[in-house]
Amino acid sequence: MSIRPVKRLVRSKPTREGAGVHLRRAFGFGNTSDFDPFLLLDDFRNDVPEDYLAGFPWHPHRGIETITYVLAGTVEHGDSLGNRGAIASGDVQWMTAGSGIIHQEMPKGDATGRMHGFQLWANLPSPLKMTPPRYQEVKSPDIPEVTDDDGTRVRVVCGQFWGTKGPVDGIAADPMYLDVSVPPGKRKVLPVETTRHAFAYVFAGAGKFCNASDPLAVPTEPVGWADTNPPSEADNRSLVLFDRGDELMVQAGDDGIRFLLVSGKPLEEPVAWYGPIVMNTQEQLREAFRDLEKGTFLKSK
Repeated sequence: MSIRPVKRLVRSKPTREGAGVHLRRAFGFGNTSDFDPFLLLDDFRNDVPEDYLAGFPWHPHRGIETITYVLAGTVEHGDSLGNRGAIASGDVQWMTAGSGIIHQEMPKGDATGRMHGFQLWANLPSPLKMTPPRYQEVKSPDIPEVTDDDGTRVRVVCGQFWGTKGPVDGIAADPMYLDVSVPPGKRKVLPVETTRHAFAYVFAGAGKFCNASDPLAVPTEPVGWADTNPPSEADNRSLVLFDRGDELMVQAGDDGIRFLLVSGKPLEEPVAWYGPIVMNTQEQLREAFRDLEKGTFLKSK
């Protein structure tokens, strides 16, 4: 067994998306090969309604899957297939855009104005880029939660973990998507298949992701000359990218730690990406935008 070293430890960065929604981006819109098959992770936790109510009005997607996980508030959605609905606290929506869909996502806060959640983009392999679009919407009670003897809790959204299978299935990248909570002061070893790229995103508490021989989370990539004190602890809004190995180790801090743990098998395919459309070649990308201009973007109705 080999513990995965920490390859990179960074903070998510503030940005705006949609009609001006304030959020934080953990990764995306750059070289995302280290995260393959994943393309982007946005943290849209916000307690100020004016910063999110404008939402994400009608926009297209092709060639990807989007995974929305809500912790507080609701996200109302509608699409060109006629689907309408809302996902609330603890719910997940897994949308396969495939050949093309036009949809909107409008966040609504809870009674105290909180709108908390995440959106992850996963790439589709080239044979499935033009697959018919589909939705998998999973309500909170249908997402299994397993608890270990030391109190560690894991919600299994997708994939198989500790003998429990998540409700989302039929996903090309065979991803594992977990919501992990480790109690204060506990050290936990979690299995992750060696062939997968894996990352964690911390959203409560703090802790150290460590090597078996070294309790500090020391990145394996060199840091810049001015970065004389790289962070050794992963706290709220920290993204942890792991190197190769078949396990990862986390040491929870005084308040415990809660994080998304996501892994998937890399596609290792060329990526041609502009905005909400991700294909394999520039010509495919141009074709998608020509389809939008001509009104022939939607292949499934």
